[in-house]
Amino acid sequence: MCGILGSVNTPFDNDILDTIKHRGPDDFGIETFDVASNMVTLSQRRLSIIDLSPAGHQPMNTLCGNYSIIFNGEIYNYQDLKDRLPKDIVFRGHSDTETILYYLKEFGIKGISDFNGIFSIAFLDKLNNKLFLVRDHFGVKPMYYYHRAETGQLIFSSEIRPIKALIGRGDLDNDALATLLRLRFNPAPDTLYKQIKKVRPAHYLELDLNDRPSQVKHHSYAEQLPVTVNYPDVVNLYGQNLEQAVKRQLLSDVEVGILLSGGIDSAVVAALAHKHYPNRLKAFTIGFEGDYQEDEIADAAETAEILGLEHYYRKISFTGFLSLIKECTRIVEEPLATTSMIPMYYLSELASEKVKVVLTGQGADEPLGGYTKYKSELLLNQIPRFIQTMARPFARMMNSRDEKIIRGIKTLGIKDDVTRFLANYELFTEAEISGLISTTDASSRQSINHFYELLNCKVKEYPVERMMALDTRLNLADDLLNYTDKITMNFSMECRVPMLDTELVKFIESLPAAEKLNFKGGKLVHKKFAEQLLPAKIINRPKKGFLSPTNSWFRNEAGAIKEILLSGGSNFSKVFDQKYVAEIIDQHKSGLNREKQIFLLLSIYFWFELQ
Repeated sequence: MCGILGSVNTPFDNDILDTIKHRGPDDFGIETFDVASNMVTLSQRRLSIIDLSPAGHQPMNTLCGNYSIIFNGEIYNYQDLKDRLPKDIVFRGHSDTETILYYLKEFGIKGISDFNGIFSIAFLDKLNNKLFLVRDHFGVKPMYYYHRAETGQLIFSSEIRPIKALIGRGDLDNDALATLLRLRFNPAPDTLYKQIKKVRPAHYLELDLNDRPSQVKHHSYAEQLPVTVNYPDVVNLYGQNLEQAVKRQLLSDVEVGILLSGGIDSAVVAALAHKHYPNRLKAFTIGFEGDYQEDEIADAAETAEILGLEHYYRKISFTGFLSLIKECTRIVEEPLATTSMIPMYYLSELASEKVKVVLTGQGADEPLGGYTKYKSELLLNQIPRFIQTMARPFARMMNSRDEKIIRGIKTLGIKDDVTRFLANYELFTEAEISGLISTTDASSRQSINHFYELLNCKVKEYPVERMMALDTRLNLADDLLNYTDKITMNFSMECRVPMLDTELVKFIESLPAAEKLNFKGGKLVHKKFAEQLLPAKIINRPKKGFLSPTNSWFRNEAGAIKEILLSGGSNFSKVFDQKYVAEIIDQHKSGLNREKQIFLLLSIYFWFELQ
């Protein structure tokens, strides 16, 4: 989806809309409205999933003509929403788009808080001369925009490329680059372009079309964290919530599949989907040629056989690996340090050959405490601060090369939550960022604090719960969910995330911390429920994560990486200190794991080349 308020130098036509044709090859529409002497153009490339008929065509208007919508995503509870609407509404079809159009007409923009789904929405209210841009609760679907207050011009889109096609190449935001190096992604509202922003998760923008100059008002519809509840039968209640989430997200008029790893999360989602899906469920897995620990094909195949799934898999090699990093950077449009986007590319390519919609187990670790860093945070809460402070110099003397231990050491003795969380998150240190680009990071803390205050994180007794809540809305949205959406949609396929169902997350965040994690590990209630669905050998498999074997590859191919990153005359070399970059590559070759740092530098290099 994309749209324009005001005039642009480059004519908006099908060629501009076709820059996102991959997001919706089934149908398209462009319509322009005159609202308060403003020309508002709404356009959509449609991926038809619910109501494949012309009744689902967008832009969609109410019968009265006073309201219009374009919408990317799915609303899983749209039948419930429909039941709340007046019975005299005449629906032309059965799409979720038509339901939410009339829901917003009836209840106003604040009705979006009732939506359970993945969505970016542009809603035009011609009666009140308002335009609203909305992003879903956890940022599964992206929404970018460009705004010039003095001219009243606004351009918005699900991807950056239509905006660039209309305004030309943007200017590099050095402050955003520093934040990217610190956090490994750019949290909304910033991108690497000074002129292009993105809507935060659980937020919407409001434009009053009567205003001159025009102003963008930012609003949040995020709910504060729920108070903790001690449920009498927590495992079964959790299972009921999760099962309902999966059942809701199977809603589709086209075939649905599952992205299957060797781990517990996708296995649980697959087991529940298999239970409620009317046909044999197709499952898809990617592995690696050679002897790599990250290969999950054997484990996934065993899961598929146990559950009775139709399993498809493919092994990939490292031939053309660097060109694939470039291609993924082109698709995702924003550099990231997350190496798992490489297997996601191949996995999406494989799955798109068979299905149009896939479920994934992504999003379980953040609300349920599945990462090692959460155990560290839990442990820190038990150690008096003065002991941590005294231990910090001795811990540093360990000279550990383990990334997780290094992160833990950096957090010792820090009392303030946001400062401590930032120390745990950071990919490059402040000193390294200054050495690389002669700029300091000034925005990361502000981005974390925004959601910390908005969610009222202090309501949670344990700091680890506050960190988990932030990760669920911050790190996920503009890192893992960003590349997942962009890459799957590049292959014209929608990826759904049952673990981030809004009702399910609300329930999880109401649970006592002890139901989710302890010093031994996380996802406790999740694993207990899994015992009702899966054999112990699946539940107890060592966690591998959805990774790419870039650690060893970057070490073995350090020379090839230097040839790229240290090439003279590149746009990258004009911004980054070449000696400092070379030092990071050498550190990795010597045994210190700088895998994510190098991947991010390569991603940034290719981002510059693609401008």
